[in-house]
Amino acid sequence: MKVIIVFAAVVALALAKPYDPSRDATILRYENDNIGVDGYKYAYETSDGQNAYAQGELKNFGPETNAVVSQGSFSFVGEDGVTYTINWVADENGFRADGAHVPTA
Repeated sequence: MKVIIVFAAVVALALAKPYDPSRDATILRYENDNIGVDGYKYAYETSDGQNAYAQGELKNFGPETNAVVSQGSFSFVGEDGVTYTINWVADENGFRADGAHVPTA
């Protein structure tokens, strides 16, 4: 009888756990293509509304200057329920990011 009571208490405790989407998110889509020294590309999406995408490729900027030029974006759902998106670029002009909610100079 004690075993049944303990088992019922454990089941009740497990079912009473609040759902936290930031901790309980699942991966809906994941892509990863590492091309080696020539570049990369990845993307993912999770059940809590997060997603990201990025790609980069090796560019030659002179006889002895090579660098990976990258661009991408990421999105997430804020505590206010609004989806926020950042688009970014990293190239010979530096890192630049923009989004509808980001202040501009």
